[in-house]
Amino acid sequence: MSDNNQDKTAPKGERPKGERIAKVMARAGLCSRRDAERWVEAGRVKVNGKLVTSPALNVTDADAVEVDEKPLPDREVSKLWRYHKPVGLVVSHRDEKFRRSVFEELPDWMPRVVSVGRLDINTEGLLLLTNDGGIARKLELPATGWVRRYRVRVFGSVNEEALAKLKDGVTIDGIRYGAIEATLDRRQGRNAWLTFSITEGKNREIKVICEYLNLQVNRLIRLSYGPFQLGDLREGAVEEISSRVLAEHLGLEGGQAKSSSEKSGFAKRREKTSRPASRGKQARFNNKGNKNKGDNFAKGATKPKKYYPEKSEGETSERPQSRKPTSHKPKGKPSAHRRRDT
Repeated sequence: MSDNNQDKTAPKGERPKGERIAKVMARAGLCSRRDAERWVEAGRVKVNGKLVTSPALNVTDADAVEVDEKPLPDREVSKLWRYHKPVGLVVSHRDEKFRRSVFEELPDWMPRVVSVGRLDINTEGLLLLTNDGGIARKLELPATGWVRRYRVRVFGSVNEEALAKLKDGVTIDGIRYGAIEATLDRRQGRNAWLTFSITEGKNREIKVICEYLNLQVNRLIRLSYGPFQLGDLREGAVEEISSRVLAEHLGLEGGQAKSSSEKSGFAKRREKTSRPASRGKQARFNNKGNKNKGDNFAKGATKPKKYYPEKSEGETSERPQSRKPTSHKPKGKPSAHRRRDT
């Protein structure tokens, strides 16, 4: 094990062995990397029995790390979840305005997770969650080439020629936006539905581009992120992606079929029950390229069970039975001109 000055004393051009201590702590599920750095500076962390005061330290598996006099938990297996984010939630662990966060709404059985990118408070749809910050940063990079697809409802007059020109990219207020595929799906009065496909994911990219085209966004839904689709995942539901799919798309080692420990469910405010999901119609905004019914997320994934929220007070748990139609047959023998019921 090296001391606190290991990064400074390492030969020039040679990378120190191991990983930063804050990264190791975050992967153990204790806290975020930023919080880990604060804990180190506050004197709460020891390595091999020695107090550490600087986060500029690399550790290996051979080092004994303690936090608050307790051994560091074993590193968790890297996992990824699909989450259907509702409108009205922020994607932040700390919000200065104390608004509701998606992380406060997740089921209790989930570990501490971070999001892959962010969605605005008024944006809904697919949000990927992971317990591995390294995976999150990797998937956020435009270098992956993964397409993020959105369904957009706008107010205003849509110029299809202007939409077609976005494939060459556009510069707005000095910011360059790369190639964008935008198509008009249908008009609905003064509103219109568009589909946007982007690869960069700059801050408020779609809303900025729509404003540039004199269009006002009044609904924004993320349908997919790379190979992962929103599909028919219900609002507020969270579903783990199988390790086999992670191995296929992320190159993680040890990929295998979904185990019984992989779970899905609803957020806290939507308490889960054991009632199985019904097989409904395919999602309205399903990927056009998915021809097989039910192929609504990454190829090779298996559909785990979903859980539905319990009924609130005042609601009946049973469907109201339809009233049988009252028979209005006349008494006695029907006359010849009356048609018999068949």
